[in-house]
Amino acid sequence: MTTKIKPHEYALLDEIAQDSLVTQANLSKRLGIAVGSVNWYIKRLITRGWVKVSHLDRTRLQYDLTPEGMKVFTQRAMSYARDSLKVYGDLRDKAKFLATELKQKGIKSVYINGDDQITDILRLTCIEAGLTISDLPEGCVLEADGRGYRVRMKQ
Repeated sequence: MTTKIKPHEYALLDEIAQDSLVTQANLSKRLGIAVGSVNWYIKRLITRGWVKVSHLDRTRLQYDLTPEGMKVFTQRAMSYARDSLKVYGDLRDKAKFLATELKQKGIKSVYINGDDQITDILRLTCIEAGLTISDLPEGCVLEADGRGYRVRMKQ
């Protein structure tokens, strides 16, 4: 079972895993949250048993992930990877279906509107399917539409 962890908690665990000597002020800057919030989240992580704190000197602290903290961190990372692969697989399937449908309609060239990871999946799938990618938004225009793709025919 995966333990529920808030995004800021995960981000803090990630930063602490990378640098155990990081200060709360630096964490605040890196994560874009107030120092007071960083302090509150760290106390919460310590209470949960995910982080332990050691005093290096009067003003310097060291944060370390406990074995339980490392387990939670790893579970969250694995869950994110699984979710990302599922989203990729769904988009890839939709792009393959669309490319096949377009080819069956005799469309040989498409213009792909957009420049993000979702449209990159569509672009690569169209190329793989043998569709030519046009430089001009004429004829068949494809674009990302939420969690899928949309076709517009231009005259």
